[in-house]
Amino acid sequence: MSPVKKILRVGLAVAVIVLIGIQFVPVERDNPPVGQVIQAPDDVMAVLKESCWDCHSHETKWPWYSRIAPFSWEIAEEVEHGRKELNFSTFGSYSPGKKAHKIEEMWEEVAEGEMPPSKYLLLHSDAKLTDSDRNILKAWAMANGGGDEEHEEHEDHDH
Repeated sequence: MSPVKKILRVGLAVAVIVLIGIQFVPVERDNPPVGQVIQAPDDVMAVLKESCWDCHSHETKWPWYSRIAPFSWEIAEEVEHGRKELNFSTFGSYSPGKKAHKIEEMWEEVAEGEMPPSKYLLLHSDAKLTDSDRNILKAWAMANGGGDEEHEEHEDHDH
């Protein structure tokens, strides 16, 4: 066997051992108890649940690949960050000012095309916001002191 093949074989064996070993690194994939859930009209709730709920609530649907490292690390980190920034499972406990601020921030992210994140949409195409979804969220944000007209909708969307 040539030296290159030996190196490749050893490298592959090490990679397999590392891949197996990292599966034992604990990752928190929890869904804490739901608190005071956001109150919004049915059409808004439908959009939020379809496109936002997995990362911004305590009702995350953890897909099978969320149990495979290193994907599990990234997914758990994204959910933790999403819940920290905006959590629909505890939204009802926010002060009125915080609610308005969070709605404004949410609309800004949607209007700028930052939410839902493109990497999330790669495996969750059903979460992609349509023009109708954006209009629903925009109207709700404007009605709740959480937006202004200067934030135009993201140009790259469905027609």
